[in-house]
Amino acid sequence: MDNAGALALWKLVISDTVRTEGPDLSARQAAILLTVQLEEGPHTVRGLAASLNLGKPAVTRALDTLEGLGFVRRRRDETDRRNVLIERTARGLAFLAAFADRIRVCERALREKPPLQMPAQPPADHSRSHDGGSHRNAAA
Repeated sequence: MDNAGALALWKLVISDTVRTEGPDLSARQAAILLTVQLEEGPHTVRGLAASLNLGKPAVTRALDTLEGLGFVRRRRDETDRRNVLIERTARGLAFLAAFADRIRVCERALREKPPLQMPAQPPADHSRSHDGGSHRNAAA
């Protein structure tokens, strides 16, 4: 898939996601949920912060939201009560399965109607005249 196709797929999936009922996760929340659900644990705030190159407070805030949605669960480590483990939940897995289905549907839609090619360079900025001033109405 080329850049135009990849970005068109991302746009379709995100657009479809925000139109549906259900939570609208931030990129950070989605990355944490995917890590917890798809990678073997145990997961901790410290470990998630290190693997995603995020601060521990940012991970904690995202986990607060994800736990509130029932997508992850926090549990004290029985072997070291100082540690809190982040665990998968069936609800989080179901959310990601539905998201994966949405990606496949959008991918099929793109195959039926491919996106336009990306321009080689951004369009020219015509908001300023050549002398550096802004365009003015000739009648003024």
